[in-house]
Amino acid sequence: MIARLTGILAETGADHAVIDVNGVGYLVQASGRTLQAIGAVGGAVMLFTEMQVREDSMTLFGFGSAGERDWFRLLTGVQGVGGRVALSILTVLDAAELQRAVATGDKAMVARANGVGPKLALRIVNELKDKVGGIAVVPGAVAAPVGGAAADAVSAMLNLGFRPAEASAAVAKAEDELGAGATLDALVRLALKKAAK
Repeated sequence: MIARLTGILAETGADHAVIDVNGVGYLVQASGRTLQAIGAVGGAVMLFTEMQVREDSMTLFGFGSAGERDWFRLLTGVQGVGGRVALSILTVLDAAELQRAVATGDKAMVARANGVGPKLALRIVNELKDKVGGIAVVPGAVAAPVGGAAADAVSAMLNLGFRPAEASAAVAKAEDELGAGATLDALVRLALKKAAK
């Protein structure tokens, strides 16, 4: 599987980018939010990726952060949500907004995305609420870890088996102590100590 691409941005379209990695161009489907953030054609770019293999196709999806990729995985785990619908949701809502919508059961917020009707929005909110819990309503847990190193640290903690609320709270405490410019390594180390207490 391809987990990440680092190369030169060769071209962009309304819903995709082509990343040139040592002479090979990878077509990567991406959210509008990611496409706006990756910079100008000709610049260096690094995207986290998720590959979906179907009977008749292979599609590579690209994300500006590990947190966005994690939400994509959660969204595509919901029946009726394919890759394009998940990208549509991630174009309209950033990670913090999506967490808030799921935690509060705000199906109307999710339904703002193209291709998401009221029934699908309700299914998304209900199914993901069980998986991510109320992490958006834990005081101080989401205000900090919504992007950059903090979001990656939360993702690392989730991969280590911590529950979303625990991971978010521990990373938020670590970032408060270390400051906004903390490295991923420092955040994860301190968050592990905070979670162990």
